[in-house]
Amino acid sequence: MTKKKLWSLEICAGGGGQALGLENAGFEHRVLVEWEGIACETLRANRPKWDVVEADLREWDPSPYKGKVDLFAGGVPCPPYSVASKQLGEDDERNLFPRALDMIEIVQPKAVMLENVRGLLDPKFKTVREGINARLVEMGYTPHWRLLNASDYGVSQLRPRVLLVALREPYEEHFEWPEPHPDTAPSVGELLKDQMASVGWEGAEEWAAGADTIAPTLVGGSKLHGGPDLGPTRARAAWKKLGVNGGSIAPEAPQPGHEGLPRLTVKMAAMVQGFPPSWEFQGGKTQAYRQVGNAFPPPVAEAVGKKIAEAIRKGDKR
Repeated sequence: MTKKKLWSLEICAGGGGQALGLENAGFEHRVLVEWEGIACETLRANRPKWDVVEADLREWDPSPYKGKVDLFAGGVPCPPYSVASKQLGEDDERNLFPRALDMIEIVQPKAVMLENVRGLLDPKFKTVREGINARLVEMGYTPHWRLLNASDYGVSQLRPRVLLVALREPYEEHFEWPEPHPDTAPSVGELLKDQMASVGWEGAEEWAAGADTIAPTLVGGSKLHGGPDLGPTRARAAWKKLGVNGGSIAPEAPQPGHEGLPRLTVKMAAMVQGFPPSWEFQGGKTQAYRQVGNAFPPPVAEAVGKKIAEAIRKGDKR
């Protein structure tokens, strides 16, 4: 028996991490909304059939999708709750949580999934979370918050992210968080050995043997920390322990005869985020790496998405 299609609407879609994960979880996208043109180009290049809308959320009208989506998803901009951006919270002009809640009220999906930085769980934002919860409850949803580490779902880096999942009845009673499986995450060496050797570097095997742990969390997704490198001093030091020069992003894999520490390419960094090698990021090196650094790891979105899909299907059978 063919499963009923499940539809999603995604805001702040970026370079497609969450969208790809939800696609793998069984959702089809009614529309993906993103305000950065180069990220929209990435989405269209990889999935020409997706309906990608380049728009400012504060101006875009979601009302045509009322009652037509099962899941409202998105990665609401993280700077208001990020340590790197001074954690201005509700006072930050980039805070789009209120707009997201307004859109949820208009669209009336069965479930909601929003991701953000771990800072949103800090005690200083308790009133923010309570306000979000109260609004969702008022709309008929039961909210759940959880800090998930990407490495527990097959991703080669820790990358803690906060997930807010909210469901209506009769779906709420069937939702449970995915079980963590930390043993499934490959080391950086296992993950990237073939890429490092792809143009003939003889040292790839030896390098991979030394890069025997998962990576530090990728940084560089914001415009403040979005240069073509692997982040500030502490991040670069962590990458150096894995045998990687984090000072810049390489245009291609190491050449034959390469000496010294290799650098990651955009594709390698994307693989560390959990993207497949086939996913191509558009734009120059800096633009492409910003999309990678800001992405939600697809395997995490897939793991949570599957649980939401399961809850929706069980609820619909009642």
